[in-house]
Amino acid sequence: MAKLNRDVLYLISKELQDNKKTLNSCLLVNKTWSEIFIPTLWKNPWKDLVRENEILLFDIIISHLSNDSRDNLIQYFNFLKNSYQKPLFDYISFCKHLNLIVIERIINTIIDKKYGIPIVESVILNLFIKENRKFTHLYIPHRFDHQIHLIPDAKYCFLELQFLCCHTTIDDNILNGLTEICKSIKELELFIGWSNNKYGIIKLIENQKELSDIRLNYYYSSNNESFFKILITSLIKFSNNIQYFTSKSLSLPFFQVFGAVEISAKSLTSLIENTSGNLIEIKIGDTAYNGFFNKRIIQAIYLNCPNLRYLKLFVENNNILEFEKLLINCKYLNGLFILFDNQKIFDNQDNSHNDLFNILIKSSPINLFKFKLWFTSNIKSDSLKLFFDNWKGKHPMLLQLSLRDYNDNYNLAGIYKAKGIIKRYDNEAYYEDFEWIKKKV
Repeated sequence: MAKLNRDVLYLISKELQDNKKTLNSCLLVNKTWSEIFIPTLWKNPWKDLVRENEILLFDIIISHLSNDSRDNLIQYFNFLKNSYQKPLFDYISFCKHLNLIVIERIINTIIDKKYGIPIVESVILNLFIKENRKFTHLYIPHRFDHQIHLIPDAKYCFLELQFLCCHTTIDDNILNGLTEICKSIKELELFIGWSNNKYGIIKLIENQKELSDIRLNYYYSSNNESFFKILITSLIKFSNNIQYFTSKSLSLPFFQVFGAVEISAKSLTSLIENTSGNLIEIKIGDTAYNGFFNKRIIQAIYLNCPNLRYLKLFVENNNILEFEKLLINCKYLNGLFILFDNQKIFDNQDNSHNDLFNILIKSSPINLFKFKLWFTSNIKSDSLKLFFDNWKGKHPMLLQLSLRDYNDNYNLAGIYKAKGIIKRYDNEAYYEDFEWIKKKV
């Protein structure tokens, strides 16, 4: 194995790029293997970074500093008095992802804020943004104000940027600077704040030539309404298939991932209706839209999102039949996070959740087996047994339930896990929305 030629090793490294444990073991074979596998391992060192390893990563980064740079900082930061051996490789030169969000978090963790964190941040930025670095992915934290576009080698480093994640509250000068440099961004993930959103992001969007994937995460409020309308208008200009249905109806055919918090139901349904069927992920479960509005949102999804894979949604029991139509029409659903209002006014509250279970059993598409089910009132074990018994013969489910009687239901789930009906069961509230197996953090 150690004598495999470099081309074969390179292909192996690409196949293993998401398996850090195996990549690390490959480094121990010999120098040639290290030379091949280190670039893959360091392409995105921030990915799945475990918190206890953040300081170790930062130590490696610091080891790249020149003696003069460290000497200039030692008077402020005691940790730099540690001896650092010069690294065998220029690890930073292999980075294609520059995650300033993680870097900022690490620095805030290890350095006393009263000593001027910006000093260290500036030194680290200059360490990464150098003539021999070229990044494809850039992640910028909230309220970031370092003028990275003014660093001498920034134009070279960000010239081929393909992905940008940022908040619309960062300094306009930074956004304008990146607009001048970056012309080929394909993916854009935006976080829109309550207020103080900067309009520099509009120019950046309109300046891109290949933008095809936009992820929009925002809190709707009267403070950002005008900004939001201008942003959406700029996105429309970018589309090759512009369609105007009414003065407020905008076509967003390139949207694939959609997340919203506290946006009006009318605006929400309008956005969903005009995404041209490309949405594969929707997260709107954090706001309880009741009655007619809940019904309209469900209808907008099942009439306009045939390719949907993941959905987080609040569902009222009174609209359960509309929800069934969603399950039937969205036949590619793989993961479902439902916040279910199972409190009936006229019927027996204790039995209302059976409506949901029966519909999930009857109408779930064949690929749907990942469930998060949160209820506004508790449910009986007999109802869960009914759900589990009738799931027999389907794909074993990954299940998370928000229940009060944790021990009893955990034991019940264990019985059905042994039967092969449940693959994994949790009563854990601290998972990501579409995460059914907990990642290490």
